[in-house]
Amino acid sequence: MTHTVTPTARPNVAEELSIVPSPRQGGRPGRQHTNHRGSTRPFIALATDEPGVRGLFRFRPEAALPLNQLVDVLLRGDSTLGRGERELIAAYVSALNRCRFCFHTHAAFAAVRLPEGMDLVDQVLADLDTAPVTPKIRALLRIAASVQRGGREVTEEQVAAARAEGATDLEIHDTVLIAAAFCMFNRYVDGLGTVASDDPEHYLERARLTQGYVAVLAEALAAG
Repeated sequence: MTHTVTPTARPNVAEELSIVPSPRQGGRPGRQHTNHRGSTRPFIALATDEPGVRGLFRFRPEAALPLNQLVDVLLRGDSTLGRGERELIAAYVSALNRCRFCFHTHAAFAAVRLPEGMDLVDQVLADLDTAPVTPKIRALLRIAASVQRGGREVTEEQVAAARAEGATDLEIHDTVLIAAAFCMFNRYVDGLGTVASDDPEHYLERARLTQGYVAVLAEALAAG
């Protein structure tokens, strides 16, 4: 006998992921960068102090290009899911994985592309069951949360529930792939102990960029 599990954000995950603006120094916000262990240094020597995956991309640009191409397809390519909705899936999975850098990065991207802004991201993280999202997005986020726990955690009932709310097979496919890809990115970022900024404006600066992930990567590598 099978049953459907309705996952929500884990207890205290919001507190673990919270960021507090650091004290202003000289009229500008100071930026503190630490990893999940509280250290200011990643586990390997990087050629830059850029936080999160950005430092890793500069360390291994050969891997960075295909990874950014995948993200461009999943989060920016043609889809019946809005860009904000897809960024919300990425942020939600990253929150469940307690990956500060990826969560805050994609929460900011979602916030600037969703009419409800960061309030909606916060509500989804606090309680998916009561968050003011459409029934289809709620069903897809439940599938994404199951993928975060393990691929075999996704059930036929969850897929059927998403279809019943109007989700297409392509939308279900892309939700699973976004969730799987961000589990990889979360583990990549935290597995090498990369640091994350404690300054909310840092993430908003990146979220306002519109060129796309591959274009921003190419620009960053050329400037470096």
